[in-house]
Amino acid sequence: MSERHQSHVVSPLLYLAVFASLMVLTVVTVAASRFDFGPWNTVVALGIAVVKATLVVFFFMHLKWSSRLVRLMAAAAFLWLALLIAGAYSDYLGRGRVNTAVEKRSPTGALLEDR
Repeated sequence: MSERHQSHVVSPLLYLAVFASLMVLTVVTVAASRFDFGPWNTVVALGIAVVKATLVVFFFMHLKWSSRLVRLMAAAAFLWLALLIAGAYSDYLGRGRVNTAVEKRSPTGALLEDR
């Protein structure tokens, strides 16, 4: 019962290059947090996070050297994550403004006027 398993040897220099890239992106994340991009704050933060997560998945989790089936499952997982984020964001955009004014009501529920 011998299984054919392809192994790959990854150079330590590649790991160091990916690590250095992650450290640079961490500095970029901290630098981006100091600026106000207006409505694009979340987009910038998520963009940097996606790049860092992609580096980790492809190199540290060895997805780059995995079979097509494993890559397909990873792609399906990321698609599902994107759908969840899109659904949450559409719910957020679909909500109206929250009225912060407190209405005074009687115990019967009738609206009381300020006197």
